[in-house]
Amino acid sequence: MPSSRRPTYASTGRRPAGGKPADRTAGSGTASGDADSGSDVISASRPVAEQVPQPPKEARKARFPGRTRDKSAGSSAVAEGQAGNVLAFPEPKGKRRRRNVLVVAATLVALVAGLLAAAVFSPVLAVDTISVSGTRLLTPAQVQAALEPLRGKPLPQITDEEVGRLLEPLVQVKSVSAEARPPSGLAVTVRERVPVALVKQGEQYQLVDVEGIQLAATADPASVSLPVIDGGAGTIGKELFRATAEVLGALPADVLARLSNASAQSVDAVELKLVDGQTIIWGNAGEKELKAKVLAALLKVPADPKNPVKVYDVSVPRHPVTR
Repeated sequence: MPSSRRPTYASTGRRPAGGKPADRTAGSGTASGDADSGSDVISASRPVAEQVPQPPKEARKARFPGRTRDKSAGSSAVAEGQAGNVLAFPEPKGKRRRRNVLVVAATLVALVAGLLAAAVFSPVLAVDTISVSGTRLLTPAQVQAALEPLRGKPLPQITDEEVGRLLEPLVQVKSVSAEARPPSGLAVTVRERVPVALVKQGEQYQLVDVEGIQLAATADPASVSLPVIDGGAGTIGKELFRATAEVLGALPADVLARLSNASAQSVDAVELKLVDGQTIIWGNAGEKELKAKVLAALLKVPADPKNPVKVYDVSVPRHPVTR
């Protein structure tokens, strides 16, 4: 602690005439003016603080027991005080909102996954009944028999591709679609191939589509309103048969029902015969949609008894000819 005693200043007066300047004691802090100026000399001194003997450490502890403390305990107290004074700032709202959204999304995903797994593998949704529609050449019982392996299988596991594979042995089926009818129903819609002609084979007549696939057979051609292809695929050749079948496949159902037979000398010379005896010169299979429309329009023209039409030539559909 600094001393409260003020320094003392002593004036020595003027230097005696002819005398020596006042002695400057080392460390006394004296200051003197110029010898010739004749100014007073002022000195300042600071007394040295008296050294007070300190009692031993043990004596201090005995004398002031409440004022002594362990340094390590003090450090711990300071650390605890600092830890207690740390401010806890609130979490930003945006970060908290994003975390909540992620938690909710994860919960929903887990819930949906669990529901999907339960639906896919649940025996409650197993197929028990199969309904069939769209059949004409086939019977619903034939289709149901082919789909028998699907019984007992959960509805979510059944696809159109699987149903189509099971129905591949039935050549009459061109495409198929399946629809689940929970809890245990399966509705199957069949699209069959369309027969366009009859081909005679022995005593039977085969119903064929445009690709020549045999769809059914009959012994009475009059019971089916389809033309007969002369010679069939085995006699006239595959290319001629396909050209004739494509022409028949392009005709409307009402026109097709009026045909009696079809023949082809070449792929560019397809001819059709009506049940009334008229001949239709078709030509090749090109522009078959336009030719079919022109022929349908010509057949709707009222017949003239004085000038009956015997030939309809639509080989050039933009310039048809009747004679």
